[in-house]
Amino acid sequence: MILHRDSDWTPVRVTVAGIGVAGFAAADALMQLGAIVTIVDSSDGEKQRERAEILGALGATIELAHQGPIPQSDLLVVSPGLRPSDPLIVSAVAMDVPVWGELELAWKLRAPATAAPWLCVTGTNGKTTTTLMCESMLESAGLRVVAAGNIGHSIVDVVMHDLMDAIVVEVGAPQLPFVHSISPLASVCLNIADDHIDHFGSMDSYVAAKARIYERVQHAAIFNVEDEATLRMVEEADVVEGARAIGFTLGVPDVSMLGVVDDILIDRAFVEDRRNTAQELATVADVQPSAPHNVANALAAAGLARAYGVPATAVRDGLIAFSPAPHRISFVARINDVDYVDDSKATNAHAAQTSLSAYPSIVWIAGGMAKGQEFDELVKSAAPRLRAAILLGVDRGVLAESLSRHAPDVHVTVLDGGETGTMALAVDRAMEVARAGDTVLLAPGCASWDMFRDYSHRGDLFAEAVRLRGGDSS
Repeated sequence: MILHRDSDWTPVRVTVAGIGVAGFAAADALMQLGAIVTIVDSSDGEKQRERAEILGALGATIELAHQGPIPQSDLLVVSPGLRPSDPLIVSAVAMDVPVWGELELAWKLRAPATAAPWLCVTGTNGKTTTTLMCESMLESAGLRVVAAGNIGHSIVDVVMHDLMDAIVVEVGAPQLPFVHSISPLASVCLNIADDHIDHFGSMDSYVAAKARIYERVQHAAIFNVEDEATLRMVEEADVVEGARAIGFTLGVPDVSMLGVVDDILIDRAFVEDRRNTAQELATVADVQPSAPHNVANALAAAGLARAYGVPATAVRDGLIAFSPAPHRISFVARINDVDYVDDSKATNAHAAQTSLSAYPSIVWIAGGMAKGQEFDELVKSAAPRLRAAILLGVDRGVLAESLSRHAPDVHVTVLDGGETGTMALAVDRAMEVARAGDTVLLAPGCASWDMFRDYSHRGDLFAEAVRLRGGDSS
């Protein structure tokens, strides 16, 4: 069964799994095309019922609190939260029902005459920042562009309703198992570290999912020179003939790379004479914050933008105009010469390690849902920088054990209780032990769902607690 935007969808029975942002947009688009849509969701909460009421009024069949196999269908469209091992997906595969993810559906529903090229961003950490940086660069070139996908803006909505010159797509690993025909203009995998192991079942499966970002790339497969796993992905990818491998590095760039020379971001990939010339793009000072990992994000974004064809001036202007998304190394306040920094988006050990490496003396607030991770390597690398650690959340004991083994001299406070008010208590304990020159850093290394609505809620409560205790923002 070959389906696309201009197909006759009226006889097609589609089951949409999940009634969140992605599922709602998918169901709405499919009903606009005339498909027979059934929506299933394992939950039956207030948000699910509100969306179900809207979609039911438009003609969809709704099955909340759904358990078990797929209803009779010609196609299953799955939301990212559904594990590949879910009975719904397993039953669809067993019955030879095609399974599409949100991205595959969006690719199929592009308008043939006006379809915008995709620039795709994945990686364990830095996806949102890189996506928004690239969007800013393209906007600075005068292009009609939108950041969509995992960033919260439904890409199905974009392709159905918006006329764009380019779409920058943030792609999380759970979105990648069920893509089959997507062919981006350029893609980047920023880095690879343990994450989503509970979703995929193993690190190998997680890495294999990430590697799919490079399949059918048309022009540029961009990799992290400092992360060999991303290079192996590019080397093994089945790309369109003529596509090039492009590296980015915080060091001096070789041919076909972007890098840094004397605090200047340099392009040796998208210039005519790559062996003998280089193009200055911006300065490190144009990247805010200019922590090393964020400079790497800027280089990756520049690689995507240059693959599209924007001039060097647009890269610089886009970086200058860029405003970082909240909860990503966000300065909150300075109190008694102690800085308070919110990096609540550091939801895994790799992200926390990157954050901790940016400060010399830290009171660390950490913990939450570990998602099967181990923290020994993180604690070993961070130990010399830690003055104290305040731990909270359901898996606080896992972190406490790593600290006991590898940083026994670090003062550790373990907070009991799963209430959101525990964050204010954590800030109080941090203030008690912090000294002038320290950074109190919320970089949990864990997911937030055990105590908070999401990482934004966690970061907001941290910032609120700091400001209530006398912060100024200078």
